[in-house]
Amino acid sequence: MERRKPRILVVDDHEDNIELLRARLEARGYDVDGARDGQEALDQVEKVCPDLILLDVMMPKIDGIEVVRRLKARTAANELPFIPVIMQTALDSTENKVEGLDAGADDYITKPINFAELEARVNSLLRIKALQSSLSAREKELRELNDKLRQISLTDGLTQIENRRSLEDRLNEMWQHSVRLHEPIAVVMCDIDKFKSVNDQYGHQAGDAVLKEFAQILRNEAREIDRVGRYGGEEFLLILPGTVLDAAVTFAERLREKVAKHTFNYTDGTLCRTMSCGVAGSPHPRIKDQEALLKASDEALYVAKETGRNRVIRFDGTEFNTHTQGKGNNSSDAEESGKRSSTGSQNISSAPAGVPGAPPRAIATSEGPRATS
Repeated sequence: MERRKPRILVVDDHEDNIELLRARLEARGYDVDGARDGQEALDQVEKVCPDLILLDVMMPKIDGIEVVRRLKARTAANELPFIPVIMQTALDSTENKVEGLDAGADDYITKPINFAELEARVNSLLRIKALQSSLSAREKELRELNDKLRQISLTDGLTQIENRRSLEDRLNEMWQHSVRLHEPIAVVMCDIDKFKSVNDQYGHQAGDAVLKEFAQILRNEAREIDRVGRYGGEEFLLILPGTVLDAAVTFAERLREKVAKHTFNYTDGTLCRTMSCGVAGSPHPRIKDQEALLKASDEALYVAKETGRNRVIRFDGTEFNTHTQGKGNNSSDAEESGKRSSTGSQNISSAPAGVPGAPPRAIATSEGPRATS
């Protein structure tokens, strides 16, 4: 592969100076472009980015000091790569050199130009640019690798949706957002019914296929702003920002019906399974923080599993509370100890009348917000 020649942009308001430098530099193996003023130089950089700029200080329209200042500002903003700039001037004063270097120039050379000196300075800066380019490429590669590793650390390897760590981080962020803006938030904890029998009867490959298809159903039904992830085993969690409790229950019921009608495919055949869901939401007198919200949905899921599976239970429903009280353990209150509680009857339990802070009714849609006033 032929090596590309370094490209140098010579900026000078005298055409003769450009042509003289062009001849000398091209004889040394460089490609050379020319510009007659500062604005033309900036336009040239937009068209073909040079490897080095030899820039005259005194020019019409925009002088060299302003040109180098603009170029370096764009480099700092990551709009341009590092471009070494050698200022050239007939004014051999310390003040002029300091002004140019302060503006961002990388080197200085005075007129009349000593070409041996110029060639040495050009070679030196091009070596620096090569090192800078190599460093930038490695930094970019490292950033991409770190991003990839972070993504892997937050993604469930089998289903390619978010894992438990990511879900907990997201829930914390969304809870804080909900509190700050006084917006509702709901979660749905769901579980594939009798999943162990899939592995036992059909094998673990069939179980993996079911988990992947199940995750895809959840992702397809959720909105873009919702978070969907595998919480552990056959248990999945959906975080629904801006969603009141009634709407979350409606959404969960739609999911349940979808899964109940779905036929799962695996290598040797097909099978069917149902799902159970526990739903919790905030604001609610029983929900003090995100841990309480998560715990409430988990307890509601346990009730759904215990009372027959293939159903949706809300954490503050009449059936949930009645069954819990009948067992003498009101664990539906998020401030109580972590014992799981159970209750059963209907597939979807509704909020008891007169409960302070009960959320408004709402209809869930996958296309838009679920919260209604």
